[in-house]
Amino acid sequence: MGEKSKGLKGPGPSDRPHPNERRNPQGIRIDPGSSGELQNRLATFSALVKHEPGVLAKVSGLFSRRQFNIESLTVGPTEDENSARITLVVDENDTGIIQVKRQLAKLLPVISVKELSEDAIERELCLIKIRNHFEQGSSLEELKKQTDKEGVEILDISEGMVTIEVRGGQMDIDGMIEMFDEFGIEEVARTGTVALEKGSKKTT
Repeated sequence: MGEKSKGLKGPGPSDRPHPNERRNPQGIRIDPGSSGELQNRLATFSALVKHEPGVLAKVSGLFSRRQFNIESLTVGPTEDENSARITLVVDENDTGIIQVKRQLAKLLPVISVKELSEDAIERELCLIKIRNHFEQGSSLEELKKQTDKEGVEILDISEGMVTIEVRGGQMDIDGMIEMFDEFGIEEVARTGTVALEKGSKKTT
């Protein structure tokens, strides 16, 4: 009879080292002992799109189906009458942010899309209506002092309400709303973020 095959040299299956790494639900390797949860962050996208009816409905419908966490969505004309610019702020982890860009780029009306850098110029407009309790004391003068200090404009004082205008980045607006809440906010209306890259950087 022939000699029995001895096989390859080396440790058996039970003796071989096994890596301890795991993968999160997105398939990304994670270190042992970590939670595996990707942290969300705010990301701002600028998408140049064809200026035609129904563009905003297509974009909002896409994100509604995909269930992305949209913080802000604005659209408006650009320097070119044939195109419009959509500015989108999402609160997602890195995997979700990649998907946002990919899904946006697939839409037919979209010409180009880009995630803006951290130093991009971002602005938002906010109107805040404050209930007028000023007959009870000097609150109106206090409010005027506060608006002067913060560079906020009072647009209207009538019919028991004071309406002010606030401009700035998203975090600035959040801070202003919190600040003026002590005076008794009745209503808030926000435009959402618009943004352009700083300096000579191309936005889209």
